[in-house]
Amino acid sequence: MNVRRKLFYSYLCLAVTGVGAHESTELSAVEVRARAENLEGVAAAGSEGVVSSQRLAAVPILRPGEVLEMVPGLIVTQHAGDGKANQYFLRGFNLDHGTDFATYVGGVPVNMPSHAHGQGYTDLNFLIPELVDRVSFRKGPYFAEEGDFSSAGAARIDYFRSLDASLAQLTLGRNGYARSLLAGSPELAGGKLLYGLELFHNDGPWEVDEHYRKLNGVLRYSQGSRHNGFSLTGMAYQGQWTSTDQVARRAVDSGLVGRFGTLDPTTGGETHRYSLSGEWAKRWESAQSKANAWWLKSGLDLWSNFQYCASNGCPPGDQFKQAERRQAGGFAVSHAMFDRWGGFDVENSIGLQGRVDHLNPVGLYWTSGRQTQSTVREDKVTQRSLSLWLQNETRWTGWFRSVQGLRADAYDFSVDSSLAANSGKASDQMLTPKLALIFGPWQNTELYLNYGHGFHSNDARGTTIRVDPADGVTPVQSVKPLVRTRGYEIGVRSEPLAGWQSTLSLWQLAAASELLFVGDAGTTEASRPSRRYGVEWTNLYVLADWLAIDADLAWSHARFRDHDPLVGDYIPGAVSTTANIGITLDHLGPWFGSLRLRYFGPRPLIEDNTVRSASSALTNLRVGYRLAPRTQLALDVYNLFDRKVNDIEYWYDSQLPGESAAVLDRHVHPTEPRSFRLTLTYRF
Repeated sequence: MNVRRKLFYSYLCLAVTGVGAHESTELSAVEVRARAENLEGVAAAGSEGVVSSQRLAAVPILRPGEVLEMVPGLIVTQHAGDGKANQYFLRGFNLDHGTDFATYVGGVPVNMPSHAHGQGYTDLNFLIPELVDRVSFRKGPYFAEEGDFSSAGAARIDYFRSLDASLAQLTLGRNGYARSLLAGSPELAGGKLLYGLELFHNDGPWEVDEHYRKLNGVLRYSQGSRHNGFSLTGMAYQGQWTSTDQVARRAVDSGLVGRFGTLDPTTGGETHRYSLSGEWAKRWESAQSKANAWWLKSGLDLWSNFQYCASNGCPPGDQFKQAERRQAGGFAVSHAMFDRWGGFDVENSIGLQGRVDHLNPVGLYWTSGRQTQSTVREDKVTQRSLSLWLQNETRWTGWFRSVQGLRADAYDFSVDSSLAANSGKASDQMLTPKLALIFGPWQNTELYLNYGHGFHSNDARGTTIRVDPADGVTPVQSVKPLVRTRGYEIGVRSEPLAGWQSTLSLWQLAAASELLFVGDAGTTEASRPSRRYGVEWTNLYVLADWLAIDADLAWSHARFRDHDPLVGDYIPGAVSTTANIGITLDHLGPWFGSLRLRYFGPRPLIEDNTVRSASSALTNLRVGYRLAPRTQLALDVYNLFDRKVNDIEYWYDSQLPGESAAVLDRHVHPTEPRSFRLTLTYRF
């Protein structure tokens, strides 16, 4: 077998975390984790990586979306009720609810285009962390397989095909927190039937109980492995909640509301998501084929109130509802061929991807106490995309390989609006080249040079809009359907000491425009071309079979490129510094645990940088004890030092009850205070 094939098959063996699961009887969790996350000789960029199930199992997770916080440099927050999608930050981006970071679960895309609340809306509340086998991530627009929403990066979350043992789990905590999970994977007809059922309730620390109820289930039948087999997966999720949105700081300072209070006790939401998907893979001596197809049905009713009395006065107030009903389906097929050209080992890949989203309706409504008062706009939207990608990887010498790719995307939009002027059709196409040069390894060190173009799509309604739906008269500029990005990166992956894996990446990303459709207003918001650059340093050090330390540090610089001395060039919400440091303990007799510190740096809140957010540092702790071979008890402590900081901060105008005019102010959503959760797990 030639060198290229040996590397490929070695990677396949390494990537199947089921192998790690079988080895866990002989190796500690930290050892298995280190082996599963080493991508030397495989990765095409220094910022590409894998998070193993062993790491996820060791980390106390406050919300399901925090699984993504295991991606180095990525911060996960919340500015409303926990039933709503999280807010994400990465590489100088305020990603809002997911724009410019593509996320997949079981091959199904999570980002929702033309969403009622925000472009690329990524709601991970249906995720069951205990069932996650691995998280594979890539950063930057350097990978031909990655398309829409992936300029900052992409993450693929895979569930297990089978569990080592069935489990029953019960978690209890303060403020009405209760979660139960039942999961297993019995044998069935020559394969495995993975199941998971989650029941959840939480009131949170809020003065108005969140009363978040969740019913969540997964059913997956599979045979073989991820690279040579198939799986069929069904997921179902329903959630309801009352939210405490961000609150004007002056309302808290004046005593009008408490730190965990609200100015509108009727905001919140209801959501559902049902999906079916199938994955198939076949491995031959010199080829690998993969295919997946998926269908989902989802809906959201979201009531929010950010400005209180600024638009409609009080009463009735400024509450509004964003709602959608969506059906979507898509597919992805790829074929990789391993060959020799002119004495060089090569891997040639070709892939085809398609997706159709149909929304009927997607709307924005003025409401009061969750009762609709009037319709701002209501639309029927159909969005189609078809993508072809090609990639060649050539190993030129024992120390040099290159990966070159080309991606072609075609998009089609159709909007039938309640305002005829905003109805119409639009289309766009884009070619995006990719290139990676990889040198090494030399003494366990590889060097990466990356270049690539990417893009993100804009909301379909923004591509056809002509007038402001608020008055039906004021002209509004439509947005380009596809916005190009361009990135560069230099990366190093090394093992300077035995057991110490380290990566360093220097990157730059430019966007032609940050034009966005604003779901909260039903219109478009003009923005400017931008440039971001920064550095990331990621480390995993296994000091002993019972001790591992991981740390990632990230710094970025984000500015608009068209200098405006009157407005300023800072990009609001762009975080400059983040850090995550963790200590994991295992194999200390019956004891195990972890300690994690997350630093979320300050951000400019307006373009001239005269108003900035505060930074925050949060510490989470897990202490666990194995009561018996099949039973364990774990105590999670979140915000260990009870820091009174904010999850999110904004700067905009609002009008409180009794005020005669809107006032510019800081609006904040506080971090939850110190809380405890006790989890009992029984495996059978």
